[in-house]
Amino acid sequence: MAISEQPKYTKSDFESSNDVRWCPGCGDYAILSAVQAVMPTLGIPKEKFVFVSGIGCSSRFPYYMNCYGFHTIHGRALTVATGVKSTNPDLSVWVITGDGDGLSIGGNHFIHAIRRNQDIKILLFNNKIYGLTKGQYSPTSELGKKTKSTPMGSIDNPINPASIAIASGATFVARTVDKNVKHMKEILLRAASHKGTAFIEIYQNCLVFNDNAFEDFTEKDLKDDHSVYLENGKPLIFGKNSDKAIKLNGFHPEVTNATNGSLNQALIHNEKTQDRGLSYVIGQMGVENQGLPVAFGVLREVNEPTYQERLLEQEKQAMEKKPVAKIENILNAGDTWEVK
Repeated sequence: MAISEQPKYTKSDFESSNDVRWCPGCGDYAILSAVQAVMPTLGIPKEKFVFVSGIGCSSRFPYYMNCYGFHTIHGRALTVATGVKSTNPDLSVWVITGDGDGLSIGGNHFIHAIRRNQDIKILLFNNKIYGLTKGQYSPTSELGKKTKSTPMGSIDNPINPASIAIASGATFVARTVDKNVKHMKEILLRAASHKGTAFIEIYQNCLVFNDNAFEDFTEKDLKDDHSVYLENGKPLIFGKNSDKAIKLNGFHPEVTNATNGSLNQALIHNEKTQDRGLSYVIGQMGVENQGLPVAFGVLREVNEPTYQERLLEQEKQAMEKKPVAKIENILNAGDTWEVK
């Protein structure tokens, strides 16, 4: 094989020999299968992939990928991923996290990894519950949710992961759902080709502790009226007969009829605009603004310098200065004082 020739992989090359230990019927299986199917198509040597996870059901993911990986500690996957990517910028780094791991104890890391535009891919499995610890409410659980830890109903307002990502300046934000595998693969491919932080929220069913949490977007008789699939440059149209559209009334999205000549009022999706406002509004639909469909697809994709690119440029500038340094000079540099 020529040095420049990339090996040709199949899905089975990314399947590890470990037994997959999720509950039968868990949405994690579909996500794992989609990721294993997409990785061979990226033209990247297998030894260049690294999967990093925190703690939770989703965080067993690295065990099931036949490539490098880290199963780290609760909420800290992004800190490890930052170190991996910054010291090995040629690696393709993927972070696997959940709504609890990534948005509760790991919420601060989530915001800062995104604002820095780390060149990593973040897959957040959102099942609106703590699954591994047996059914407590999570940061994305709806208001009034009754669980083992909130027997009278949650009084916390839920977090919208896409809203936080966009507000933090994410250069790529997308949403998909476990039962739409074709769409999920398309989003994974888009994320893989993005330079910078690519954040994907994946609605994932936990059939043991929060079954049917997303049935409005997966069940045949419901999904068309509750979902709108985004296409760049095209109007937001949805419904069983594609007879509904989204229009803006000021900053507020509303449902309008798409068949009575009012289609010219329909909101046109623009994922490439630098203005975050439109992506933010669309990302809120159906999640924070009830009565509207939830948007699936790429909410935002823009190009900005990555953290790693800026870091390498700093290193280059520092090396060009070629300072002559002695350890005693470094220790006595800057603000030093004597205590007598």
